[in-house]
Amino acid sequence: MNNSRAPAGIRTQVNALIERAGRKSWAARIERLHDEAASSPRYGRLVALRHAAEFAAEKVARDLPLAPVDHVLAARVAALEPLAAGLDDAGRVRFEAALAAALEDDGTLIPLLHLHDTAERHRAMGFEVAFAGLEDGASFDLLATREGAAVEIACDTLSAEAGRLVHRAAWMRLMDRIDPDLQTWLSAHPGRYLLKMTLPRGLREAGTDGTEALAELHRRINFMLASARRSDHDEAAVLRLDPLMLAAAQASENGLMNRLRHEFGPEANLAVTGDGQGVFVLAARAGSENEVAVAMRNRLAALAPSRLTGTRPGILAMFIEDTDRLEWRLLREQLALEGEARQFLTFPEARPVVAVTCTSRIELCAVDGADALRFRNPTHPAGKLPALAPAVLSVC
Repeated sequence: MNNSRAPAGIRTQVNALIERAGRKSWAARIERLHDEAASSPRYGRLVALRHAAEFAAEKVARDLPLAPVDHVLAARVAALEPLAAGLDDAGRVRFEAALAAALEDDGTLIPLLHLHDTAERHRAMGFEVAFAGLEDGASFDLLATREGAAVEIACDTLSAEAGRLVHRAAWMRLMDRIDPDLQTWLSAHPGRYLLKMTLPRGLREAGTDGTEALAELHRRINFMLASARRSDHDEAAVLRLDPLMLAAAQASENGLMNRLRHEFGPEANLAVTGDGQGVFVLAARAGSENEVAVAMRNRLAALAPSRLTGTRPGILAMFIEDTDRLEWRLLREQLALEGEARQFLTFPEARPVVAVTCTSRIELCAVDGADALRFRNPTHPAGKLPALAPAVLSVC
C-alpha cells in the first residue's frame, strides 16, 4: 500500500461522507487547513499531523496516492459513512451535528474515529454494541452487551496540551516567528550557540495572555541577542546563551535533534535553526514536569458523574490526543497513566466505573490492532463478571 491509491469501496464511502458534510463546507475546511499548514514551517507540520485524517480523506476524494498511514486513516474515515447510514433519522441528525462540529474551528475527526474504534474493539471481543448516544441521545456513547451483561461506555478525547505548561503549538509558533531573526543574527555572528530557557509560567498560544506572552518572549530573545547579553531572567522566564558544545552540532538536523533529546530529556522543547555554518539551538522547559496523566485523572473525575447513569457498570474510554510516539511510550512504560487512572478509581466519582481505557493515535493508526491500555476497578462488583471480562480485565 506504499503510495498507492485507495480501493474503490473506500473512495465511495469517503465521498459519501463528504457529501453528508456538504461539499462546499468540506472544500472550505480543507482550503483553510492547507493555508494554515503552509503559513509557517514548524506550526504547519503540527497542523498537518493534527488534521491528518481530513487530509487523508481529501487525497482519497481526489484519487491521489496515499502513504501507508493515509490508508489506515482513510479506511477509518470511510467507516464513518456506514455507521451514519445505519442510524435512524434522529441518530443521523446527531451524527451530522457531531460531524459538523468536527469540521469547525479547532475540531478534528478524532472524536468520531475514537467512537467508532471503541465500538469495533468491543465487537471484536464478542459484544453487541449499540450507539446509544447517537440513536437515543443517551449521556453515554455506547451500550455493549454480552451474555446478558451490559456496560455503558463514554468516549472522550483529551489533548495532552492540557497537561503541559509549555504548549507544543505555542512553541512552534514562537520558533516560526523568531527563525528569520535568528538566521539574520547568525549571519553576523557565525558559530554554534545554545539558548536554554526555563519558563516557570509556561507558554500558551490561546487567548490574549498567550499571544502577549509569545510576543514578549520573542522581544526578550531579540533584545538579548542585540545587546550581546548572555542571560536574562525574571519570574516569567530564565534565559541563558552559551556556546553549543555537543559534538553532533555539525551533523544533520535529525542527528543533532537526537543528541539534544538525549541531552535535555523527553520533556524539553527543542528547535534548531542555521545559516551557512552557523547553528542556533533553542531548548525550553517548563518550571515543572508535564502532567498529562494528572490532566486525564481530572477529566475522568468530571466525566464519570456527567456521562454515566450509574444504573449499569460504566467504562470511560479516553483518547489522549497530541502526543508523539516517544511521549506516549514513556507515559505507558513509566506507568504514569496507570497510576493516575488507579488513583481515580479510588475516588467517590468512580463508583459507577468498572474500567478505564486509554488509547492514542499510535493505536488508532496501527495496522495490527494494538491493545488499548485498560485498568479494572477492583472494587466494582461487575469487575468480576465473566461476561464483561474481555472489556474490563486490566491490560497495561
